Amino acid sequence: MTDTPEQLRARALRHLVRREHSRAELARKLAPHAESPAALEALLDQLAAKKMLSDERYAQERARSLARKYGAARIRRDLKAKGVDREIIETVSAGDELERAREILNRKYREPAGSREELARRARFLQGRGFSMEVISRLLRSSEEFM
Repeated sequence: MTDTPEQLRARALRHLVRREHSRAELARKLAPHAESPAALEALLDQLAAKKMLSDERYAQERARSLARKYGAARIRRDLKAKGVDREIIETVSAGDELERAREILNRKYREPAGSREELARRARFLQGRGFSMEVISRLLRSSEEFM
């Protein structure tokens, strides 16, 4: 059963009150309840015009929350999967990736690396979190000096 336009709008607002959504994500959630794709697009356009729906705001919030655990590559991949435009993804600042990698590594490993194998393990860990090899090598090279 499809929702009336008022019901569909209320459903959209309930989603947006909980957290920010990208336009594509909200469209996917509302599509089964919409009368037609045109009605859904009209609602999304209306929400965007009233600044209730913003891909830029969503991307900034999502990047901020993911930055605590992941690198720029992983954040870009996540935003792309959520349907955010490439231009918006590029404008979301990556911040100081080297400092973030250092913080993540310090939370995971309390002790300095004792061997080359341990350095390699840490490099693989950071690589899995989406950090670039440039950042990883700079960070681990600085920690090698303390071995």
